[in-house]
Amino acid sequence: MSKDNRKRIIEMLSNSGEEFISGESISKELGISRAAVWKHINYLKENGYEIEAINKKGYRIVDVNSDVIIPEQITANLDTKFVGQNIKYFQEIDSTNNYAKDNFESLKDGTLIISEYQSAGKGRLGKNWQSNIGEGIWMSLMLKPEIPVYKAPFLTLVAGAAILNAFRNLGVDAEIKWPNDIVLNGKKMCGILTEMVAEVEKVGCVVIGMGINVNTMLFPGELSEKATSLKKEGFELKRSDIIREIMHEFEKLYTTYIEYGSKEEVISVCRKYSVLIGKDVYIINKNHREKVYCMDISDDGNLIVKHDDGVIEEVISGEVSVRGQNGYI
Repeated sequence: MSKDNRKRIIEMLSNSGEEFISGESISKELGISRAAVWKHINYLKENGYEIEAINKKGYRIVDVNSDVIIPEQITANLDTKFVGQNIKYFQEIDSTNNYAKDNFESLKDGTLIISEYQSAGKGRLGKNWQSNIGEGIWMSLMLKPEIPVYKAPFLTLVAGAAILNAFRNLGVDAEIKWPNDIVLNGKKMCGILTEMVAEVEKVGCVVIGMGINVNTMLFPGELSEKATSLKKEGFELKRSDIIREIMHEFEKLYTTYIEYGSKEEVISVCRKYSVLIGKDVYIINKNHREKVYCMDISDDGNLIVKHDDGVIEEVISGEVSVRGQNGYI
């Protein structure tokens, strides 16, 4: 079955509101058989759409009654030019980041890879990322920016600012822990992992992995004190709506950075919603852990900290720990 046709059917039914659309009208509009229309309708029913069908009247959407991810439903209402317009969807995969890196040459710029489950999901510094079916959004955005290699790391902050804007648009008061964690009520709710394929000074692709805890209620071991989810904090949001909003916000900030080199809006968002600025934090590099005072985020996106001896330094990379609700996160 053509995904483009399924996307068009979703658009037609969504735009019709409470009015019925006949199978014959859909068939003529898309140039497909009535039997093909029926197969698409059944697919949508099996994947969470409550569709009313009445003989001689046609079809209409009553409700989308479960938190399912249907790529065509996401793209049907996505107002971006290229980010997220092409989606690769899997029930299970080792890692969405790995898939993006291994197949970037054949994928379109802005392709979004989503999987319900990752057998080898990972966070920063090689840490394992728990990614169970139906509990979250496990996705990677594959980009082919024509920029020098040294400009690619800033895209982590672009993603962070985009996710923050998206959640706040949806009524979630999220914050950011520089450079790649999104925090909700003092606990980690989302992680960002940016990886790159490059040759010498040429960027082949940049892959931005995003793991978002949406419906998770139980976290194993020490994660129960450091991690949370939207649902656990009282937010009932559909995963498709979150994905669409992130893609929308990301394209705006990404285009501004790639086309004009502007970092201002991204830095402004990261400063405004930072959980680090004005606090004592720990900078961790390998086995070295040092307590410093976080002063600001620089115009280039680096962390500005003051050491106990008064020396001020810009931290370009490294793991940062700050006290949350139940200890350090």
